[in-house]
Amino acid sequence: MALLEATGVTVRFGGLTALDDAGISVEAGQVTGMIGPNGAGKTTFFNVMTGLQDTTAGRVFLDGRDITRLSVHRRARRGIARTFQRIEVFGQLSVLDNVLVAAEMRRRWDRSGPPPHEEARACLERVGIAEIADLSVAALPTGSARLVELARTLATRPRVLLLDEPSSGLNGRETQAMADLLRDLTEDGLAVLLVEHDMSFVMGLCHRINVLSFGEMIASGTPTEVRSDPSVQSAYLGSDHGAVQ
Repeated sequence: MALLEATGVTVRFGGLTALDDAGISVEAGQVTGMIGPNGAGKTTFFNVMTGLQDTTAGRVFLDGRDITRLSVHRRARRGIARTFQRIEVFGQLSVLDNVLVAAEMRRRWDRSGPPPHEEARACLERVGIAEIADLSVAALPTGSARLVELARTLATRPRVLLLDEPSSGLNGRETQAMADLLRDLTEDGLAVLLVEHDMSFVMGLCHRINVLSFGEMIASGTPTEVRSDPSVQSAYLGSDHGAVQ
């Protein structure tokens, strides 16, 4: 059974249908991808999964339990965490303090595990930036700032991690390091759902890929299956572009 699942999701904004009977399944211990052209509805889908956007129809389940009407913070307490395409960090705080904010928030509802300072430092170690713990986030390059944001989400001890364009702004070396890190995290049982435009990143990392086009989920399968799907070629790249690389 999928750890996180959405079925029949429809979202309308007046006369505009952003999502139309769309669904997705996210398994523990796997990276699941969601791709599609700009305006396909990917961010809206993320907002539905995290509780930022109400649905016109459809349901969202976490570990088999219906969470469709739960608020953002209640979903977070049940193990859903998220990053954003535009990096969301506290620029005037240090790297450590950014992560400590999340560790202390979790401590309010779960007192198991190490104290917040130890948790925060462990998360920095996990993503490989412990050596810059005392630096101001405002002074960091994009790659390091993304790792701060990721460490902060890990400090909440999520079961499901939703990543919006995690490779955006990263160079080739940083992109490969991000992929390696996400593989390591899923080996610990974390479920990852990511939206991404970098096809090499997606195809090399994801166990399954879902393709969204104009609010409809038009394909779902392994990278090989999605790469060779004619409907994906037509909708995502255009019929003249050939196979997804």
